[in-house]
Amino acid sequence: MVQASQFFGKAHEDASAHLQHFLEICNTFTIKDIPKDVVLLCLFPFSLLGRAQQWFYTNKEKNTMWALCSTNFLAKFFPMGNTNALCGKISSFQQQHETVREAWEHFQDYILGCPQHGIENYLLMQTFYHGLSNNTRETMDAAARGAFLSLIITQATALVEKMTSK
Repeated sequence: MVQASQFFGKAHEDASAHLQHFLEICNTFTIKDIPKDVVLLCLFPFSLLGRAQQWFYTNKEKNTMWALCSTNFLAKFFPMGNTNALCGKISSFQQQHETVREAWEHFQDYILGCPQHGIENYLLMQTFYHGLSNNTRETMDAAARGAFLSLIITQATALVEKMTSK
């Protein structure tokens, strides 16, 4: 399954999309008594070919945990310019003529497109809130029974999820 969509490391390929697809496949199964990290690290090279596979085996000693491997992979194959552009989209998020649900999905798409953004969750929530229209911010504050930004991150996330699930 992981070989169905292999990544070569060519300029036109999207390393972030490859990782997301790889993780989607790997999340469809578990192996009893084997940590997910081990499974991901064992299967990942089979999702690679050419330059990307060569990179993996050359750096195998550095990539001993999945989080480290995926971060190093993106650092190598996801150009800094792309990361900067996507981080810019995240940080300059603005609600367009859309519902809260659509705005949340729009914002989540930016975040998913750049998993290596490195922005803390509380800052992401602040960015989302400040990017909303005045009317929507007032609605969020009312739903929070006060100031939305005074909520802790888990409460704020739960409130947004509740408001967007209808």
